[in-house]
Amino acid sequence: MADITDTARTFAAAHESGDLLVLPTVWDAWSARLAESAGFPGLTIGSHPVGDALGPGDGEAMDFADYMAATRRIVDAVELPVSVDVESGYGLTPRELVERVLDAGAVGINVEDTVRRENGRMRERDEHADYIAGARQAADAAGVDLVINGRTDALVHGTALFEDPLAEAVARVALLEKAGARSVYPVGLPDGDAAKAVVAAVSVPVNVTAHPVNGAKAGSLEELRAIGVRRISFGPLWQAALAETSAEQLAAWKG
Repeated sequence: MADITDTARTFAAAHESGDLLVLPTVWDAWSARLAESAGFPGLTIGSHPVGDALGPGDGEAMDFADYMAATRRIVDAVELPVSVDVESGYGLTPRELVERVLDAGAVGINVEDTVRRENGRMRERDEHADYIAGARQAADAAGVDLVINGRTDALVHGTALFEDPLAEAVARVALLEKAGARSVYPVGLPDGDAAKAVVAAVSVPVNVTAHPVNGAKAGSLEELRAIGVRRISFGPLWQAALAETSAEQLAAWKG
């Protein structure tokens, strides 16, 4: 892997290029090498698939040191920029979080506003924006052009918390861009119209989750490109798709 400052600069430039980036979500060195061999420009690491691979599961259940060790193994296995999902920050300050992520060699982070270790509460708009701003300041102080993907779960929590979840998601991603996010991630977009509303609210790439076989609720690859979506990741869905295929293959060998 090249020097982390150069790798981060390359990754940031890709986000600023206007191109649609598909960044497969991986969980170990094997899946990372497989995605790299397919010719993608970068990778994302998902806490959900890594948590399943290591055993504890998702929801900040992993020991963060174990998670960063897994991240380092992935970074060392490929020649691509790697971004890691850090959930809501594992109880770390933004500065501590960024220091440990950079030490593991990742050049991007995904930070969500649902705090699993605090009974799944959702951060207030400004609280989450302040956390993103702190991470931006820490990365800038380190001289690394870290790509922060600011995630909101407003659509996931839905009307249980918000009268208009889409309006809340739009308001939150706009704040996250101002705080220094280089991309934004409104999880749970129900359709293309919702995706259009978010894309119109920010100038940075909007990340959409897609299934590698079935696509995204917001549209196909080409439909997402036409809408203006500029970043796609798989979350836990690639690992899940492989699990389904493997289960079928293994079933043929039952006695």
